[in-house]
Amino acid sequence: MNTFLSNHHRWAAQELATADLGDARLTKRLVRIVADKLANPTASIPQASGSWAATKATYRFLASEQVAADHIRAAHAHATRSRLQSYDMVLVLQDTTELLYTTHPHTTGLGSLDHAGSRGLKVHSALAATRDGVPLGLVQQSVWARDAALKGRNSRKRPQAERESQRWLTTLAEVQRTIAKPTRLIVVADREADIYPLFIAPRDERTDLVVRASYNRGLVGGSKLEQVAKAMAWQGSRTVTIPGNGSRAARSATVQIGWSSVQLTAPQDYPRPASAPRPTLQLVVVEECEPPAGVKPLRWLLWTTLPVTSWDEAIAVVEIYRARWLIERYHYVLKSGCGIEQLQLESAERLERALAVCCVVAWRLLWLSYQARKTPDLPCTEILATHEWQALVCRVQGMSVPPAHPPSLREALRMIAQLGGFLARTGDGEPGVKTIWRGLIRLDDIAATWLLAQAWNEHQSDQSLMGNG
Repeated sequence: MNTFLSNHHRWAAQELATADLGDARLTKRLVRIVADKLANPTASIPQASGSWAATKATYRFLASEQVAADHIRAAHAHATRSRLQSYDMVLVLQDTTELLYTTHPHTTGLGSLDHAGSRGLKVHSALAATRDGVPLGLVQQSVWARDAALKGRNSRKRPQAERESQRWLTTLAEVQRTIAKPTRLIVVADREADIYPLFIAPRDERTDLVVRASYNRGLVGGSKLEQVAKAMAWQGSRTVTIPGNGSRAARSATVQIGWSSVQLTAPQDYPRPASAPRPTLQLVVVEECEPPAGVKPLRWLLWTTLPVTSWDEAIAVVEIYRARWLIERYHYVLKSGCGIEQLQLESAERLERALAVCCVVAWRLLWLSYQARKTPDLPCTEILATHEWQALVCRVQGMSVPPAHPPSLREALRMIAQLGGFLARTGDGEPGVKTIWRGLIRLDDIAATWLLAQAWNEHQSDQSLMGNG
């Protein structure tokens, strides 16, 4: 068992305390696998396991038909809901991603993906977060292998319950069912969720939507979305930060903002569209009028069920939508930080069990990064054992004797990130999750060496005392 495991093991046992796998030995193994993975996120199964016996046990666990991925997810979701109780309002960020396994031809049970010829799994996640952007954990997740024969074939003629877009409605219903009142819920989604059935789906009084528009929808009165957006009267301007992704660099943009109340008409392919509900939504338009040369201007058309009658309410909608980026970071950590697409397992069922494990680890890694920004003064003993923070401080600060008191959570996370390549220069800001997971891997080895050195020193001291005696 590696030295960083003890603290991770304690956390994993708490996070998965309600896991019911039907056998205490399987539950114990689950905790060990999660703790091992958190200590060495990017490692392969043999590397993370640390021994041949532990490696075989992990593969047996992932192959066991007795282990249901849903039960692992349910334990994490239960812990997430417990954390939600401390907040009056939470964001529920929805997004869909793909896990690509085209280069694993012997893996059974995979489905087609959006890109022609690609094979893998579709994953739809709902991540709960605080209003100020601290991820609290998954509250719902769906995993499926798409049938290539059904891809794009008469999708609009199929009943809504049989369409892939049903995932947005299923998640909405599930989070309302499982998250206890009176916690207020704001469900946030990108353009894929711009579907008429979502806007007319049952919502209780504590639930609202913020969804980016994708279609030039018809509105009551005969106008279209784009007509209203182009005629929008701007109410003011604001500078917003656009986070970077694989295709663009992070930047700031000065945008104009306006809003209007509209009523949607049903799509023509909707059953009896003339008599269908006409939901009233608020439309918030966010548009960059003078982008840098060669840069595509930012333009968000946001549907919301929240009231928007003032500048402050409009800005609140914009900030809520900006928080959606957090679930993209979550999926990034799942793939790049936990290496879920590098796993070579024999079936989709085994991959889904591994995914359920990695989802817990990915959330914890993301939480570490954001929690340190929100509660920087917490002691680092919240996440590190004594020998771990002592080894960390001495390694980064070049000390031979550790200080009497542990550093704060923020100080410790910055030092961990320095191990992972963060330069910590003035103006560098806070470290990202990538340097943190790299640093955790190095810290595991450093802490192990620290314990060995302590044991050697104690041995030498004992030998010296025996000699003097």
